[in-house]
Amino acid sequence: MKKILTVGVYDLLHYGHVELFRRAKKLGDYLIVAVQESDYILKFKPNAETVNSTEIRMYMVKSIRYVDEVIPYSAVDEIVCRIDFDAFAKGPDQNHEAFQRAVKWCMEHGKEVITLPRTEGISSSLLKQQIQHNNKM
Repeated sequence: MKKILTVGVYDLLHYGHVELFRRAKKLGDYLIVAVQESDYILKFKPNAETVNSTEIRMYMVKSIRYVDEVIPYSAVDEIVCRIDFDAFAKGPDQNHEAFQRAVKWCMEHGKEVITLPRTEGISSSLLKQQIQHNNKM
């Protein structure tokens, strides 16, 4: 059984996230989604404001049919060392230092690294901007 791991915040769950999970699931048999713990999000996204708690975000992600398992994580370069998986699916924008260390660890330990494309026209940042704009009207 080929296990795929992907990670993220997944605060405002949207079509792009579901597409990520669908694409990632097609890469193997079992999809593990790691949801970043609220306390650690600000370490890499200092201006981030989450709407939902870690528990709610995990519940929402688990409700998507492509997802087999949901786990919490703090840092990506730590979670890749702690769990069993065969391939790491990430987005093209996931490239800060911790992701670079995670990718390096994967390469050194025989884990495949796959960069999946973003879904055009949708992002959590865009949704937050639209919500703010609509609230100002």
